Amino acid sequence: MAPVVSIVGKSGSGKTTFLEKLIREISSRGYKIATIKHTHHDISFDQPGKDSWRHAQAGAAATMVSSASQIQIIKPIPKDVTLEELAHQFGEEYDLILTEGFSAGGSTPKIEIHRQEANLPLLNPENLIAIVTDELLKVRARQFSLDDFKGVADFIEGKYLKRGNRPGNQ
Repeated sequence: MAPVVSIVGKSGSGKTTFLEKLIREISSRGYKIATIKHTHHDISFDQPGKDSWRHAQAGAAATMVSSASQIQIIKPIPKDVTLEELAHQFGEEYDLILTEGFSAGGSTPKIEIHRQEANLPLLNPENLIAIVTDELLKVRARQFSLDDFKGVADFIEGKYLKRGNRPGNQ
């Protein structure tokens, strides 16, 4: 399975914006990136009246919708699935899995996005490998400025990605 790195932070800290830049940067280096977003809200990809919705209403335990370019799997779960269980769903096809919103629990390394106006950072010292911030903090983790997505990409590449595994290097 690909290495997993979680981007965490308080709501409104800029996690999604930073993650977009980070994905573009790491992808531009030839790596294949997958992402997992965690939310506390219910999600629905299926629309009432559509065929897959009708299949589920008829009793299908899971439904997959397939097109020439995408698949979606709609599968109710009895409990919240762990990040590790979710990451395994991607298989071996990707070089790196970046996640957003998995701040609690799990053993994956975490990079926190923190803004001074948000007051205190989350700081989970057990798994915190870096913090992206607009203020100098007294922490042991590596610190980056909010606009240094290239530096964070270098950090992740050096720590979790093997340059020899890049497409074209095999």
